[in-house]
Amino acid sequence: MGKIVGRSDDMLIIRGVNLFPTQVEEIVLSHGQLSGQYQLVVTRQGTLDEVQVRCEMLPAHADANREEVSAWVRGRIKTMVGISCAVDVAPPDSIERTLVGKARRVVDQRKK
Repeated sequence: MGKIVGRSDDMLIIRGVNLFPTQVEEIVLSHGQLSGQYQLVVTRQGTLDEVQVRCEMLPAHADANREEVSAWVRGRIKTMVGISCAVDVAPPDSIERTLVGKARRVVDQRKK
């Protein structure tokens, strides 16, 4: 077993793959047109868990092709993490933040 990357209490198990939000954060931060703000929305379709990654463009790149950025992020997540997911690239400042300015990173909509 390899070294745990990130906090083990933040780990999500998606279709048998251990997913740490910090893995997605690293991918989002490595793209020059994204702001670094992201959110993981986890849902369950039947018996399968699904993940949607929401991320924001930087204000300076708000006019860039979001579909190309989305495909790049989707491909990196598939390669680096090993899961397929939907990626929604949103305009700047569209991910809801708390009063102190932090985005809620994981929104788990699966029934407990």
